[in-house]
Amino acid sequence: MSDVESEDLEDQGPNLGTYEGERNEEGERHGKGTATLPNDDTYEGYYANGKRHGKGLYKFKSGARYDGEYEENKKHGQGTFYYPDGSKYEGDWADDTRNGFGTYTYINGDTYEGEWSNDMRHGQGTYTYSDSGVKYVGTWNGGRREGVGELIFAQHKYKGNFIADQPQGQGKYTFDIGCEQSGDYIIDKTMNEEAEDEESAVETTVRWRGERITAAS
Repeated sequence: MSDVESEDLEDQGPNLGTYEGERNEEGERHGKGTATLPNDDTYEGYYANGKRHGKGLYKFKSGARYDGEYEENKKHGQGTFYYPDGSKYEGDWADDTRNGFGTYTYINGDTYEGEWSNDMRHGQGTYTYSDSGVKYVGTWNGGRREGVGELIFAQHKYKGNFIADQPQGQGKYTFDIGCEQSGDYIIDKTMNEEAEDEESAVETTVRWRGERITAAS
């Protein structure tokens, strides 16, 4: 059972598990309270008409926890989710998914700060690779680099177009020593005769085709 699915247990009835706190005239959980669900998940925070609504802290048996805002039992508004593997998301939520602006810190130390849609990196954002310090600043679509973006290295940077998470088409490298090189990334396709199916028979690689190096403009 996923973390989100376990949160849905409280939808099954107003008296599911144990609850201590305020109720409305209909006996529904309403106001501030603390609940322990049959699966040992716990919630401490606010309710409205039997549903988690407002600020609250939900702790999963798996070790994950969500500290933030709810709307009708769904994560909605500002909140921080701590995942069991040690990763963390802090930012906007809508309809139980990462939506809006937020920062995700991955288990390997990489970070993404920017826009989200339906739990995926989408819009403008910055991804920092912890092992190299390289940054990608630009557009994302469905979790992948797509559109105009910039790769920033220690002593140079590349700006150009990205398609399907790879640089493609025209772009330019600019070096800190005062020079630059324009060119384009092209796709080379080769046939793998040992491939078991037609889909994997074509192997693609991205190659930089640079022009003459000139003084930076």
